[in-house]
Amino acid sequence: MSVSNHFQVKEKFLRYVQIDTQSDPNSSANPSTEKQKDLSRLLVKELLAMGITDAHLDEWGYVYATIEATSTKNVPVICFCSHVDTSPDCSGKDVKPLVHENWDGSAIVLPDDPTQVIRLSEHPDLKQQIGNDIITASGTTLLGADNKSGVAEIMAAAEYLMKHPEIKHGTIKILFTPDEEVGRGTEKVDLQKLGATYAYTMDGETLGTLEDETFSADAVTLTINGVSTHPGFAKGKLENAMKIAADILASLPKDTLSPETTEGYEGFIHPTQISGIQEQVKLDFIIRDFSVAGLQEKEAYLQNIVNQVLLHYPNSTVDFKVTEQYRNMKEVLINHPKVVEYALEAIRQTGIEPEQRSIRGGTDGSRLSFMGLPCPNIFAGEHAFHSKLEWVSVQDMEKATEVIINLVQIWEQQS
Repeated sequence: MSVSNHFQVKEKFLRYVQIDTQSDPNSSANPSTEKQKDLSRLLVKELLAMGITDAHLDEWGYVYATIEATSTKNVPVICFCSHVDTSPDCSGKDVKPLVHENWDGSAIVLPDDPTQVIRLSEHPDLKQQIGNDIITASGTTLLGADNKSGVAEIMAAAEYLMKHPEIKHGTIKILFTPDEEVGRGTEKVDLQKLGATYAYTMDGETLGTLEDETFSADAVTLTINGVSTHPGFAKGKLENAMKIAADILASLPKDTLSPETTEGYEGFIHPTQISGIQEQVKLDFIIRDFSVAGLQEKEAYLQNIVNQVLLHYPNSTVDFKVTEQYRNMKEVLINHPKVVEYALEAIRQTGIEPEQRSIRGGTDGSRLSFMGLPCPNIFAGEHAFHSKLEWVSVQDMEKATEVIINLVQIWEQQS
């Protein structure tokens, strides 16, 4: 199948990234920022214009839509999902997308900040992009390919399928979520209303990859209760919570168990935030591993560090709170092999040899899988996300769109 020349994925992507949809981890609102709905409202308008009559935005910022079946077979209902928000790690305001057509392999200097340079030597996946059209931001913002590339691909596939009712497929559901970047992408999703049996997030990186395994994740909050007193009369009495926190951090290993020293299937203990005064300090960590047993080992390791430090502060205490965040989607997907097998075949049908990967992170698909909607992650083409050096190629987005169209036909053919 070769239909990519008929897609409008580039045009859609360039339109979407110019809308600021940055989420806010410090907001308790749903969605965390109202501006995420600016893109969602546009998506609903475009879906309705395609003839998808039930497209709507709910009060929580989720977009739902249905492409009706063109097959009389009893085909499982398949959902495609992407998130509209961009990361709080880098500005998403006033994004100016630039298309570098027929890229020749030379360094891409971003014009609004020439110190921001995308070099082939630092981005290995660029080796496959020579001759392709690379889209970047201008140097002062992220691009928003994470995850507006996925949004554009789903929208382009939807438009193509609506224009070609001769393509046989079952009922297709579309879901666009807010707040994925702040860990709340599925918090208010209504799976009963969605009505899907299986799902795919379009939120992966390299062309041809499918991710069916993620980290399992916990958060740990240490509440350190020191002993406060007037510093002029503190000898033998004061136990400074800030110094206890510093000792705990200093006791973490320097050459292992951290994001900057691990790769592959290695997990880590990562301090993310510290706040407080001499009497009380809160210290936040994220714990990551591909197994729950690995999480528990790392939490026990951290607890032992705390216990050892407290030996020097006999009148202080530390409350050690573990909060489950998400679990490895592999635990669910292993019971639904067709979901992965059909996606791999859909990639093959584009002329690409697929590659199964593990994610050193999580996706909406992790949470959806454990909510009862098995959901691996298909490549969307996004690279160097959460940074000013973010890039995506038009050709990769076209291939991802083609994968969606292949995939719905495979589900129909195998039903």
